Amino acid sequence: MPSRHSSPPEAAAGGRRRRGLLARLFKASSDAVPAVTGGVPQHVAIIMDGNGRWAKERGLPRQAGHRAGATRLHDITAAAARQGVRYLTVYAFSTENWSRPEGEVRALMKLFVEFFHLYDERLREADVRLRFMGDRRGLPEDVQVTWAEAEAGSLGRQGLQLIIAFNYGGRQELVSAARHLAREAAAGRLDPETISESDIGRNLYLPDVPDPDLVIRTSGEKRLSNFLVWEAAYAEFYATPVYWPDFDADALLEAIQAYQQRDRRFGALASNEMPPAAAAPSTSPAAGR
Repeated sequence: MPSRHSSPPEAAAGGRRRRGLLARLFKASSDAVPAVTGGVPQHVAIIMDGNGRWAKERGLPRQAGHRAGATRLHDITAAAARQGVRYLTVYAFSTENWSRPEGEVRALMKLFVEFFHLYDERLREADVRLRFMGDRRGLPEDVQVTWAEAEAGSLGRQGLQLIIAFNYGGRQELVSAARHLAREAAAGRLDPETISESDIGRNLYLPDVPDPDLVIRTSGEKRLSNFLVWEAAYAEFYATPVYWPDFDADALLEAIQAYQQRDRRFGALASNEMPPAAAAPSTSPAAGR
């Protein structure tokens, strides 16, 4: 007789079928959209804006917009993975959002926990790693526990990395980095005169994550709103009037295709703008010195 901790063959087979179904469900929202070829951004960051206006236009409470936005996040994670994106960072709750009505803030904290409990199995099946950036201090205990459990439980996954910016502010991130460097200098481990961009970079919240290639903002606004102010210095910016709950796999594809039309120069000239002397390598014997 099997122990009470073991599963009969029928239950095990049912579990396999269920996991397979969950994997297909995770992909379903983006399967109809063909994957783009060439020049796919490695890291896409999204300012998920417009939940409240989406709800208002439908005569719904703001919380309904936030719930619709959470569902859309799951769908876009699947779509981004299908397109070959390796990192997806989303702006979920900013340090400035604490100024919103207390009831809305409580609803957002509750939604944070519910999202990961609802989609944890699907994210596991899709091999999505969960990471967070922001300040845990001051967050409700259940949010902190969910944060820690989600990161620890997905640590070994090799698929897309879904990064949730929560209680996050770009300026606050830089202040945090500056404080770390100041402590190193005060302890005599760092000469302030030698501090470089790389020193600041290694003290950001997630120093191993590459800078975003593409920043998308929904709802028609055209500003960063304190999001990745250091990391997005050379990111391509794409604004769409579509509210976040309506931003689907086709909209993501359009954003990526627009990105592919950009000429990323990083401050340099395009190859067809280079002066002839600079464009052609010198054949002088001194050129190799």
